[in-house]
Amino acid sequence: MNWEEVRTYYPNQWLLIEALEAHSEGGERILDKLAVVDVFPNSQEAMESYARLHHQEPSRELYVLHTSRKTLDITERKWVVIRGVR
Repeated sequence: MNWEEVRTYYPNQWLLIEALEAHSEGGERILDKLAVVDVFPNSQEAMESYARLHHQEPSRELYVLHTSRKTLDITERKWVVIRGVR
């Protein structure tokens, strides 16, 4: 499913989605194929579900989005981890 199809099937909804196929382009994350994991009445419940699922399976590429967004403009973030000396 792509974003336009998701918006058609789930109008005006908060969703937890998973990127099944994605790539990076110009600092943006392009989601080629999506799966709807769950639907929520508000952003708080969606984020709580995201946090639980991300904690259980951190390798999954998950997003909380509202279908009022016409396009997905997801900027990539680079994480820098600094570890202390032991």
